[in-house]
Amino acid sequence: MAAVVRTWAIIAAAVMLAVQLCAGEASCSIWSSAGPVVHRGSSFKVFCTFRCKCKGSMNSGHPPTPQSHKELNSTTIYKHIVNITKNLTYSCECDCSAFLDPCGLDISSGYPPDIPQNVSCFYNVRNNEGGDVVCFWNRVRHTYLRDSSVLWVRPVYRNHTVGLVTYNVSSKRTDVSSASLHVSSLVKLISVWVQVQNQLGSAVSNIVNHALSDIAVPMSPALDRPECSSRECIIRVNQSVVTQHLQIQYKAEAQTWTAFPVSGVQRSLVQVQSIISLEPSRLYHFRARTGFSTNLWSQWSSVVSSWTQEEAPARELDVWYTEPVSDFKSLRVYWKVANISIARGKIIDYKVRVYSQSSGLVFSANISANARSYSVPFCTNCEVTVWACNSKGLSPPARITTQRTKAKPSQDIKIKAGNHSVTISWRNPEAAPKHAAYVVEWYPQGLQLEELRWVRLNRNVNCAVLTGVKHFECYEGAVCAVYDDSSVSRTRFTGVAIVESAPTAGPSVQEQVEENKVKVTWMEIKREQRGGCITSYTIYIENNSGDQWAYPIPTSDRAYTLTDLSPAGYRLWMTASTAKGEGPAGQKVKFFIHEETKLPFIVTAVVSVIALCLLCLFWRSSAKQRLWVFFGYIIPDDVPDPANSKWAKDCIQEKGKMKLSLQPHDCSVTKEEEPILVDVEELPEQNKEACTPISFSQQLLPQTSLIQITEPDTLLYPPTTYIKSFSQDSESSNHTQTSLDTNTPVDYLASHIQESMNEEQEDEDEDFPEMESFFPSYNISVVPLDFGGKLTLDAVKINGSDFFQNNNF
Repeated sequence: MAAVVRTWAIIAAAVMLAVQLCAGEASCSIWSSAGPVVHRGSSFKVFCTFRCKCKGSMNSGHPPTPQSHKELNSTTIYKHIVNITKNLTYSCECDCSAFLDPCGLDISSGYPPDIPQNVSCFYNVRNNEGGDVVCFWNRVRHTYLRDSSVLWVRPVYRNHTVGLVTYNVSSKRTDVSSASLHVSSLVKLISVWVQVQNQLGSAVSNIVNHALSDIAVPMSPALDRPECSSRECIIRVNQSVVTQHLQIQYKAEAQTWTAFPVSGVQRSLVQVQSIISLEPSRLYHFRARTGFSTNLWSQWSSVVSSWTQEEAPARELDVWYTEPVSDFKSLRVYWKVANISIARGKIIDYKVRVYSQSSGLVFSANISANARSYSVPFCTNCEVTVWACNSKGLSPPARITTQRTKAKPSQDIKIKAGNHSVTISWRNPEAAPKHAAYVVEWYPQGLQLEELRWVRLNRNVNCAVLTGVKHFECYEGAVCAVYDDSSVSRTRFTGVAIVESAPTAGPSVQEQVEENKVKVTWMEIKREQRGGCITSYTIYIENNSGDQWAYPIPTSDRAYTLTDLSPAGYRLWMTASTAKGEGPAGQKVKFFIHEETKLPFIVTAVVSVIALCLLCLFWRSSAKQRLWVFFGYIIPDDVPDPANSKWAKDCIQEKGKMKLSLQPHDCSVTKEEEPILVDVEELPEQNKEACTPISFSQQLLPQTSLIQITEPDTLLYPPTTYIKSFSQDSESSNHTQTSLDTNTPVDYLASHIQESMNEEQEDEDEDFPEMESFFPSYNISVVPLDFGGKLTLDAVKINGSDFFQNNNF
């Protein structure tokens, strides 16, 4: 039984502990001597009283920060707060029980509301049945507390008054508060005031009385889409009630509003107004407002927009050109995009024409609207005309001519560079002819065709400011005087830059070595690496010993030749300089200068000695003969024509006749005479392959003859009929034989020629025994020659007609 009682006791204690935990019982109570809401700048005390005797503590803020405090008694502590300026939070806790929560207090600080100021109202007339009254008032200062406002309204209907009507206004932390209410058209007067209150107090404004007719304002009108021509737009204004005043404003893009004066307001709900003096092809925006006779205006209507229609362009284009290139075949014409006031519409295309007074139309083309330049054929004293075209027509023509004046150009051009622009000034020569205008052109160096810019100035202006000039870029250009006949004189300027630096890279070089010279060529540095205007280049070379040489080069050159270099190995590089200094070295290349060799001199000397020896040998008759034989093997000799030999020319006296002068007797033969038979011994057939044919050369010497060796299968003579017989000294002289040999030539030599050759051979062998081996590949004495019997030219008579009848000889 005791155990059961003990169990129930434990359960009861646990339940009580759970209830205490769920209830969240605090360990103390906290309060302020001035309450939870205090006036800003006031002083007060915060007290904490604990449920048990313990050492309590006080904290403030989030996260909690320990605060110094004082003890009032054994269970109460406090803190004195002086000149509070913001909302604060305090908490207290005690360690007497782990199950009790700390206690806390939020203190709000602020001001009581001030009396509302500037209470005013206006009456928005929606229609003839009534409208909305909207009232405004100003809050003097911010209370830092939650305020509640009430608008009190007392309407008066004709001759009697209705009870009060209240309208609660939401609390908004703004300087101006407002409230609105709907009233009937029967209400003539209203009385309004405002009451504002918070936890620190309340305030009431003064009563304001309004006659609705005095504060009546029409509602904002509604505008239809305007109907526009090129210079005028028609506006339709829709109203909810009839008004006495109308105001319309308009503006183009990026402009301010312009009020259009309205006269003759119509007494109707729809008013139509015409807005004139507009510009063609412009997007215009319109808005309107209305008012009663009290001069109270409605709010502005919503904005409506519309485009005016186009017109033909009003003025000619601003046209310029570049001088023709060196080939004088083309001329590039440039033009600026006309602004909207000149173009009066969207440009569809451009028309370019070249006309010559002498030859008429030279060129004509329609150019895309996106183009800003075009190349046309160049002709002297031609007129180039450019038009801009939109949907309504062409602009006035802009003309330029290719004629250049001989007048003295402008002098004393002065350039002053700033941080963002360049000022160009000049002075005219006293003797210069009267001109019409100036044109100053400029462009980045080397980009005249791509980035040409220009400005056209009045004739009385002698300076121009160039804008849009980039940093670290070099510019050039010209001051052009344009005369009344469209002729132009140019004075050029170069080297213009506003901000410069030394180049960031050097030129890339290529070398070409020739003997003791080297030709150096290079390309320009990239534009982004120049740093401004290049003033000079410098070529550096360094030999293997470390000696250096520098060669300054003008900026216009792209090649340079280094001469008189000593034999050695070299390194070569280049740098570029601007007005701010010299840039780094470019690509370094190596080359070698070799010593001059004496090989050509040695070869020349050896060839000269060999030629001298051959010349000496050639003057020896025996050596010359062997040379002829040797060259006969190398260069085949053509078959000589006997008719062209010396002896044949000496013997021919008449056509078809030949005389041989080897014997002192008449050897002429005519067709009427009986042919004289000559003793000739024919070689045996078996010796044809063993013997080498020998023939006379083109010139027969009186005592000797050159022997020409030919191949056995080469026909030295054409097929000819020969009359052969044994020699006159032979016993068989009466026996004759006629042979027609068409395949093998008959070889014969005079007996005294053979003897002479043998004698010369013996003499030469004695004089030059060493020459026996001069031509080891051939020796004439080795070749077996069989001459048969003794045959001399004295005993030979030939029928010469056979030579001339055969065309192959």
